[in-house]
Amino acid sequence: MIPLRDANPTSRVPWVTYALVAANIAVFLLWQPITRGSAAQQAFFFCHAEIPWEVSQGANLAGGGAAARLAMDEAYGAGAGRELQAFLAQRCPTKSPYLSILVAMFLHGGWLHIAGNMLYLWIFGNNVEDRLGRVAFVVFYLLGGLAAAGLQLAFDPTSVIPSLGASGAIGAVLGAYLVLFPGARVTTLVTFIIISVVQLPAGVVLGGWFVLQLFQGVGSLGARVGGGVAYWAHVGGFAFGVLAALALYRGRRGPATPSLPYA
Repeated sequence: MIPLRDANPTSRVPWVTYALVAANIAVFLLWQPITRGSAAQQAFFFCHAEIPWEVSQGANLAGGGAAARLAMDEAYGAGAGRELQAFLAQRCPTKSPYLSILVAMFLHGGWLHIAGNMLYLWIFGNNVEDRLGRVAFVVFYLLGGLAAAGLQLAFDPTSVIPSLGASGAIGAVLGAYLVLFPGARVTTLVTFIIISVVQLPAGVVLGGWFVLQLFQGVGSLGARVGGGVAYWAHVGGFAFGVLAALALYRGRRGPATPSLPYA
């Protein structure tokens, strides 16, 4: 299911949502290398994206000594650690593991990655911003990203694979939207058996998204892969959004949206 738009008007212009979308696109187009899988892109991600091993150890790979080399050898093959560590010592010896968590929220691995994330943020962010207020929404968004990174770190603290993307923070937005506007109608592209466009309650669209992330996260337990999707970050962000919305707006959900027929 791919959401296309929602029938849920706002009372103010969602400037923060627009700014976040613009910032993500600007970083993608103007700062990071966008040729997927290129050496320049990989080097950039190692120097700027979050790496769970660095956060859990409190040291970057360049200065992590033998322990960092061993972790990289296990992930990329014998001897890779020494070579990669020497390269990072030249390119980004002063990288901050903790600042990288914030930076990683604005990095994306490719065109489809950023397009999907920005689509969800554009559709659902404005209503959550409208309800929280602009300043609170900024804080909420960043805390959601931190919660997402925290859960992913808890499940794989020794990973030396760069982790990046706005998905965790956007997952928090989706979780809050689910609590605040479960009955809002979302025009959705469904590609199961036949391709069709239907109107579904937000509870179905976003609940289905969460269940998919949860099952894929459980399925990844114990797997040692060279990349892929950080499903537990999605789960962590979504759970944070749900809990935050319940704590702040228990019993005060959004106004009922007009009942629309299913297409």
